[in-house]
Amino acid sequence: MENKGRSGIKVMAGLIGMIKPLLGFMFLAILMGCAGNLCAIFIPVMGGYGLLSAMGLPQLFSLKQAGILLVVFAAVRAFLRYTEQACNHYIAFKLLAQIRHKVFAALRRLAPAKLEGKERGNLISMITTDIELLEVFYAHTLSPIAIAVITSICMVVYIALLDLALGALALCAYLVVGALIPVINGRMGSKAGQAYRDGFGQLNTVVLDNLRGMDEILQYHQGEKRKGKMEEQNKRLERAHRRLKGLETGQTTFTDIAIMSAGGVCLVMAALKVSSGNLSFAEGFLATIAMMSSFGPVAALSSVSNNLNQTLACGNRVLDLLEEEPLVEEITEGVDFRNGDINAENLTFSYGKSQRPILSDFTAELPKGKITGILGKSGCGKSTFLKLLMRFFQTDKGSISYGGRDLERIKTRELRKHIAYVEQDTFLFHDTIGNNIKVGNLDATDEEVKEAAQKASLHDFVMKLPHGYDTLLSELGDSLSGGERQRIGIARAFLHDPDMIFLDEPTSNLDSLNESVILKSLKEEAAEKTVVLVSHRKSTMGIAQQVIRM
Repeated sequence: MENKGRSGIKVMAGLIGMIKPLLGFMFLAILMGCAGNLCAIFIPVMGGYGLLSAMGLPQLFSLKQAGILLVVFAAVRAFLRYTEQACNHYIAFKLLAQIRHKVFAALRRLAPAKLEGKERGNLISMITTDIELLEVFYAHTLSPIAIAVITSICMVVYIALLDLALGALALCAYLVVGALIPVINGRMGSKAGQAYRDGFGQLNTVVLDNLRGMDEILQYHQGEKRKGKMEEQNKRLERAHRRLKGLETGQTTFTDIAIMSAGGVCLVMAALKVSSGNLSFAEGFLATIAMMSSFGPVAALSSVSNNLNQTLACGNRVLDLLEEEPLVEEITEGVDFRNGDINAENLTFSYGKSQRPILSDFTAELPKGKITGILGKSGCGKSTFLKLLMRFFQTDKGSISYGGRDLERIKTRELRKHIAYVEQDTFLFHDTIGNNIKVGNLDATDEEVKEAAQKASLHDFVMKLPHGYDTLLSELGDSLSGGERQRIGIARAFLHDPDMIFLDEPTSNLDSLNESVILKSLKEEAAEKTVVLVSHRKSTMGIAQQVIRM
């Protein structure tokens, strides 16, 4: 996905925009958090009132009243803290579920054109860890910011009522600890945070490549080279992590220094005012206690910002995906599919403006109910032509029509419903063979599955397995040969029972016996269906009623 490089404020605004349905819970969390923090701050303040009362100085609260309020504040603080955290986590987990739905919807919308050739490890990192880290933002960032602001305002007012100058000092101290230091740290660490998340995704890609390509790595003695590449990615990740940790340590140090300095300055100012007679001892004593005990909420902001660089980097990546525009928009309001001749006129297409055209002024007519073979050497555009017929990509120039209806006006769902497309590499799910065939028609009966498998020359092989159609395939179907995977893909197409079947090198991994069985089935199917057969093998073209050379 394109990295738009949003500022931290824009990322936060984008993430906050998703919280609208749960604003009530957010307000409740902020209310509980503010009340809880004020209770925690006024526990030592009540102790101060009690101590002053014990010293015989007339105060707002007596020793007994201060003691009771202290106990009440402590008990209420625990309840309020629990309520605040419960609301925050409810918001976070609800939003994470919604974000996952939006991300998968975006992936469906972008597929296949925008996802072809993308690093899968990076996508996996985004779907898993990036979204998980957003829990920190929703549960431990949003409400703490509001709580720190409101609580600090309350404390500035309280201290200013005791002494205006000390109230101004408190305001400055809160701004330094809760705003200035985190903002500076955030600017210094934004690139490091983005580098860390990108590095994490790239490392995932390398690990996935190594796992999937283990046979080739061992066969060609590439272990050390692949290990070196993984170590290189790991070192990049480690450097970015050290940078983030260094910024975190520095911020913690400066925050502690700022808090201790503010407390020290407050104590000195209060002492000077008391000694000069401009402030009573009780007022100076209470203001100092209130100042020193009130840095919890703003100090929490400082801690939050330590992880905020990574969190915002995750948010930026997720927003990039959600805002990404597809290369091919799905047509929802259009015309229905019409079964008829396929006409491609003057097609020109390339996979990028800077790349050479794969097809240039290509014209072809594919008659309804016939088998059309498309023959040509590798790289001539045969597979690309099928993808254009499926509208996985849009042509740069020219047009495609089905039964006289322009492809660009046909509803996308209708188009895919009436066509079965078998690619060169069949993807198999970690499921049974029967369920993998049923991808072509989830409502199919067991008999229909077996019939499709027989047409694909797969049934005899399946019946020799200990569990037959209930045999569980390993991840990506690695337990099967290339030919067996290919036959499952063809069985799906037969089970789908479409008006048209497009096959891209359907017999490239098959021996001559299985090829002949499948081609025979295709010939029988073609009596009612339109079949487009792409291959570079002349033997496969034997059943074609017309052959287009590319």
